[in-house]
Amino acid sequence: MLRDTLSLDEARRIALAAQGFDRPRPRGPIRADRLRQVIRRLGLIQIDYVNVLVPAHYLVLFSRLGPYERSLLDDVVSGGREFTEQWAHEASILPVATWPLLRHRMESHRPRPWGFERFLKEHKDYVDAVLEAVRLQGPLAADDLESMELVPGIDRSQFGRIPGAWAGSVHRAVLEAHFGRGLLAAAHRRPNFARVYDLAERRIPPEHHGRRVKRQDAERELLRLAARAHGVGTAADLADYYRMPLRAARERLQELVSAGELNEVKVQGWREAAYLDLEARIPIRVEAEALLSPFDPVVWFRPRVARLFNFDYRIEIFIPKPKRRWGYYVLPFLLGDRLVARVDLKADRARRSLLVLTAYLEPAVKKASDLDLKSVTTALARELRTLAVWLGLDSVVADRGVPRPLAALLRTGPKLPKEQ
Repeated sequence: MLRDTLSLDEARRIALAAQGFDRPRPRGPIRADRLRQVIRRLGLIQIDYVNVLVPAHYLVLFSRLGPYERSLLDDVVSGGREFTEQWAHEASILPVATWPLLRHRMESHRPRPWGFERFLKEHKDYVDAVLEAVRLQGPLAADDLESMELVPGIDRSQFGRIPGAWAGSVHRAVLEAHFGRGLLAAAHRRPNFARVYDLAERRIPPEHHGRRVKRQDAERELLRLAARAHGVGTAADLADYYRMPLRAARERLQELVSAGELNEVKVQGWREAAYLDLEARIPIRVEAEALLSPFDPVVWFRPRVARLFNFDYRIEIFIPKPKRRWGYYVLPFLLGDRLVARVDLKADRARRSLLVLTAYLEPAVKKASDLDLKSVTTALARELRTLAVWLGLDSVVADRGVPRPLAALLRTGPKLPKEQ
């Protein structure tokens, strides 16, 4: 596609098409091949196990495909040799072919929590013993290390919990350090979502594990993948997809433009230049109807969401409740090619209900000539009911913060089936 300028509407439709929202959800049972196609198209899916609704990576696929058997995603990621986990955007599911493109980052990986490098240096014998235990005994999780005396005579009291740290325990932080450095890879996940680690050389096919890519070549390829997943985006948009330094991204993008692999364009209302994937499509219309995870690629980069959709969005789970503007776990609602509403949701599994705590219609919708309150609430109610059935819940319950038209539709709609 050779274009010099794009309207904002065109840019928005290009972006949604690149993310797979330009086609209807498939009918009938979803097979594993469809999940593979989506992951390859997006390039990566961010992993997040906040379970107030459903872990976010499952929801990314639901938004595009509709209801599917969630265990299929587990099988696709851990049951074959095509996908793996690694730090990419954040912790992500990605094709194993991307592994060598991230190797330069693995080699300079900074373990978490910040400052943990000191522990690794001071207890090198233990750090090495963890890697050797995986080598000799096979895949291990952090819980497995608690009962293992890897270094005789060592004071085990210093290997307990790390207060306030994402890793939780020293055992897990050491495994995560090896994982981030590319020495270990994910073997699978246990029912409690715990990652089980194995040697990367046993999990990543040799043609990818043994491949060496120069840093600049890797950065160019990552930006090609980001451009395909965006359709069109600024340097900052594309850099954020794989969390690349913006300065390096700008240099590599100019090289790709000079080589004729990307087209530099101007988008109406954007101050910065944008980069257009040569194979991007501009659909005449987008007829999507989907709730989006807070960790969906469409919405995870706040400046891009504001530019494309005039939608100010950030997840507020880390904000104290009195300071939250919208709610704890708020999902944007995509209707057509616009973000028209946002809803704060919670799965009440004990009562088998999907709780709609709050719902807000976007101000721009009220001014749109082709949208009205009834069409938006009807579509949103339909999607909430589809989501509830997929999660195995029996009802959708509107709290007092939900507007009356939506609450009425949820209350008077057909009874949900007990099973999908």
